Amino acid sequence: MNIKKSILLRVRIAFLAVTILAVAVFYRITQIQFVEGEKWQQMSEEVNLQYRPVKATRGNIYSADGSLLATSLPFYRVAMDPSIAQEDKLKSGIDSLSLLLSNFYRDKPAGSYKRMILDARSNGKKYLILNRKQIGYQDKLTMMSWPVFREGRLGGGVIFEKLDQRYRPFKNLAGRTVGFLNEDQYGVGLEYSFNEHLQGRNGEALFQKIAGGTWKPVHDAEDIKPTDGYDIVTTLDVNIQDVAESALLRQLLNKDAEFGCVIVMEVATGHIKALANLQKNKNSNGYGEYYNYAIGEQGLTEPGSTFKLLSIMALLEEGKISLNDSVDTGNGVFRFYDRSMRDVKTGGYGKISVREAFEKSSNVGISRLVNEHFGVNPSTFLEYISKSAIDKPMGFQITGEGVPYFKKPGTKSWYGTTLPWMSIGYELKVTPLHTLMLYNAIANDGKMVKPMIVQQISKGNQVKETFKTEVIQKQIVSSKTVKQLQSLLEGVVENGTAKNIKNVDYRIAGKTGTAQKLIDGRYTQKYYTSFAGYFPAENPKYSAIIVVDSPKGFNAYGGDISAPVFKEIADKIHAQDLNLNDGKNNKKEHRPDPTEFPFIKAGMTEELQMICNKFGISNHYNGAEKWVKSTVSHRSIQWVSNPIETETVPDVSGLTLRDALYILENKGLRVNYSGKGRVVSQSLPIGSAIKKNDSIKIILG
Repeated sequence: MNIKKSILLRVRIAFLAVTILAVAVFYRITQIQFVEGEKWQQMSEEVNLQYRPVKATRGNIYSADGSLLATSLPFYRVAMDPSIAQEDKLKSGIDSLSLLLSNFYRDKPAGSYKRMILDARSNGKKYLILNRKQIGYQDKLTMMSWPVFREGRLGGGVIFEKLDQRYRPFKNLAGRTVGFLNEDQYGVGLEYSFNEHLQGRNGEALFQKIAGGTWKPVHDAEDIKPTDGYDIVTTLDVNIQDVAESALLRQLLNKDAEFGCVIVMEVATGHIKALANLQKNKNSNGYGEYYNYAIGEQGLTEPGSTFKLLSIMALLEEGKISLNDSVDTGNGVFRFYDRSMRDVKTGGYGKISVREAFEKSSNVGISRLVNEHFGVNPSTFLEYISKSAIDKPMGFQITGEGVPYFKKPGTKSWYGTTLPWMSIGYELKVTPLHTLMLYNAIANDGKMVKPMIVQQISKGNQVKETFKTEVIQKQIVSSKTVKQLQSLLEGVVENGTAKNIKNVDYRIAGKTGTAQKLIDGRYTQKYYTSFAGYFPAENPKYSAIIVVDSPKGFNAYGGDISAPVFKEIADKIHAQDLNLNDGKNNKKEHRPDPTEFPFIKAGMTEELQMICNKFGISNHYNGAEKWVKSTVSHRSIQWVSNPIETETVPDVSGLTLRDALYILENKGLRVNYSGKGRVVSQSLPIGSAIKKNDSIKIILG
């Protein structure tokens, strides 16, 4: 009996506890639903509905001629709100839509797409990603014509989520210069340096959080549209950039060098036309652009003999020497305090002129002259360095510029041997861009301009900012000294260490450089080779510097390694730039007045006559040639024979690009072209013989 009472008591207690719990739960539900309902509803909306940023479309990066170097291409992810689709439209089009999706993505059968859409609709799902694969704009246009999708977002429920991706039409060309910017805002090159302008201003839109943590866009009247970024127009020339990279890569591969860089600059403006940096890939035999040695901190190094230009400049400007003075280099070894200076040539050059000392790049000769005339007061020598502006950052437009290093007299780092070694490019550090800026000033008759790589920031026809050539020094030294230095630089190529790049078509001026590399505090048998100069020497248009680091093999000197790269680049630029040829290969032609006649210049006889007859334009031709040019006489077009069928270079001026390509390529010529419209000039002389594998550059306008 006691056991029964005990069990009954326990049951009653359990029942009472459950009842109390149920009452408490009911009370809490009632309180949440009716008393605190508004509070929890608001919290739910705050959690599941948010205004989130909508990314702006990033601006484009252009070359000087308008070629795209980097752009943002729109890609889309296809999603759907199945609950929106109209019942009759969905029912009649679901089979066709599913089949089209299956054929397009090729990842699952049409039945799977159909079940996925219908199941999502029956479950009240408002956001369904049909496929995570991104599609292009043309695919989007195609899909918008499909059943159900053609009803649009409000009628068919289709959602095309835009996802911008950075695209480079020229692939890795100028890769490090164009640069990148990742999601953590780390980047390099123009993408990073001009991010403030390129990135635009993000907008804001209402999004709803749905199952799986995905955010679905919800149209709202208060959405803020994003403002697209500005475009930047660089000074780069894609043709010169391609030439520079190709020539540098060939030499790096040939000499198994560690890295190399090339800068090509327009003398008068300081516009950089090519900026290439190639470094050996440690995991493969190839080279890639991994660091900007031309301007960056890691590009700071002892330049070697290219610095001798400044040493001679200081000596000439101070009136300490003349080019015909002599200097005794002895047997090629000269002792300064506790160190010996050596010339490359075993046995030395003996007693030679100052001109010869520079042309032959005599270390002993240059260092003796500088030490003799500036040793008592080295600060005067340093003043010329400061005046040339190569001892400080120039404020280049790409972030990450290296800061030059020069020792100062009176400091702990200054020794008795510092000045002689500094005079030949040691115990100091500069970037290749700083060296080129000095050589460009000599080519520019003493006017030093600041190198630049971006000339404009704009959006469509709206120009936000234009960068003009900035003059650093109107005249770094006297005109007399400049002329002497120009003569010396030409002499290096005519008679000195770079005479292997001398040619008959145009003159090159420049200076070779070879510096032993300082590694772990000791000079090694690895070399930093360079060549800095300009061309054509008689009327300089381009300056350039070539650097090849740690080449392997014999004759690892600037004249043998870097100078040939300079010549290859210069030769190709000279051949492509018709302005350097003074237009001597092109006939001056008469242009009909476009206000009186259509702009007809040249082409196939049959086609041109048909066009003129169609528009009632009087035209006359008595010959039988297949190709003609036009002249105007008495308000009538007279066709003049244009003999194309000869075995020599034809006259393609006035032709459309299509016709010019047809004619020139049929003659076995490789054609490069630029511009739009009709041919206005050609690089090969009209009537000259055609050689095998000849190339011709035509310009349209």
